[in-house]
Amino acid sequence: MTTSPAETSAPSSAVPESGGGLARAVRRRLHPDPTVRRLAAITLVNTVGNGLSLAVSVLFFTRVLGLSAAQLGFGMTAAGLCGVVASVPAGRAADRWGARRVLVTLTGLEAVGTAGYALVHSYPAFVVLACAVAAVDRGSAAVRNALYAEVLPADRRVAGRAYLRVVTNAGLCAGTALGAIALQVDNRPVYLTAIVANAVSFLFVAVMYRRLPVLAADGPSARSDAEGSEAPRTKRRNPALRDGPFLVVTVLNALLCLQFAVLEVGVPLWIVHETDAPRITVAGTLIVNTVLVITLQVRATKGTEDPATAARVCGRAGLFLAASCVVIGLAHGLPAIVAAVVVLGGVVLQSFGEVLGQAGGWALSYDLAGERAHGAYQGVYNAGTAAALMVGPALVSTAVIGYGLLGWAVLGAVLAAAGLAMGPAVRWAGRRGRNA
Repeated sequence: MTTSPAETSAPSSAVPESGGGLARAVRRRLHPDPTVRRLAAITLVNTVGNGLSLAVSVLFFTRVLGLSAAQLGFGMTAAGLCGVVASVPAGRAADRWGARRVLVTLTGLEAVGTAGYALVHSYPAFVVLACAVAAVDRGSAAVRNALYAEVLPADRRVAGRAYLRVVTNAGLCAGTALGAIALQVDNRPVYLTAIVANAVSFLFVAVMYRRLPVLAADGPSARSDAEGSEAPRTKRRNPALRDGPFLVVTVLNALLCLQFAVLEVGVPLWIVHETDAPRITVAGTLIVNTVLVITLQVRATKGTEDPATAARVCGRAGLFLAASCVVIGLAHGLPAIVAAVVVLGGVVLQSFGEVLGQAGGWALSYDLAGERAHGAYQGVYNAGTAAALMVGPALVSTAVIGYGLLGWAVLGAVLAAAGLAMGPAVRWAGRRGRNA
């Protein structure tokens, strides 16, 4: 989606008087950078479709495709593994052929794959398709992060990603609300419509990416012409896989990303099975987290342009996450209302840790990367995140929930250690850069 200069700079007086207040309120919410606004529009379309699909996918797979819970679990695990593996080559492809070109291709393939679910009639076909879609999806995530390095100046990448994460949360909420309508209707045609609508959203996103200009930038990563043509780059070994400090930061960030399994799996299971808190508290935790992320994510990026500061931000994130684990664990055995308040307090701490950890992690993923190899570095970094998202639910549901407060305390210690270890890892990276 493109925006003309006239559209971005029109004065308030140009708006009709009857709608002037609303227009000014909307403008205040828009990002001042036109490139970020374009990316925000793409993100909104993408996440509304994803939210719709996430809301209905489990029932679609089990009730429409007829899969058992065990079959679905195995298929999703296999798909998650494929997503981990796909991130690295996708990032390398972005360096070789340009992130925008690769992302348009992957997004188009994801549209086809998602629509393909409507044609699946056997379990082997489902597993193959799920693996293909997951590989394309996680590959797209790595390439998308590399694209941000190509279209945004270095000093605005992290703040831009924070703004896009706010849009992501808003889009997922809107898509989930649409999905709730589909769940209420609860029939095969509606579920198929939701899946196909998500596929169509990917097509729109592919077109919007295709029209996104890859801006010329100072330095070695600049494009060769004003129209953003993306020339192939020279083949060489993946530098990210030979960068020891970066690999350590990737692992530490993956450990911090276990927090998402805490919120999405651990907290609901804990509330329902191990506390007397009302079950509606599960929805309350998601609402609290979403509101805090939308409110705080952009602010959390301030000052993270410096790698040492970003590492300290990750350290604070680890401490907040550790505290949240202990607080959530303490809800066991408390009266219903008190337990609900304690869990919600733990989720508030988790949300603080989340926005800080994401801000610091984004900054380090760019600051420690080679400027001409953002695809390779983002591919490796995204593989670590994908691995955490894959193993996190099983780890939290067994090793944490099964051991009660002790399990929560051990997980908290792991998260704190991961965050605090970012400082030494970044100092190692700094020494290696000076000695190179």
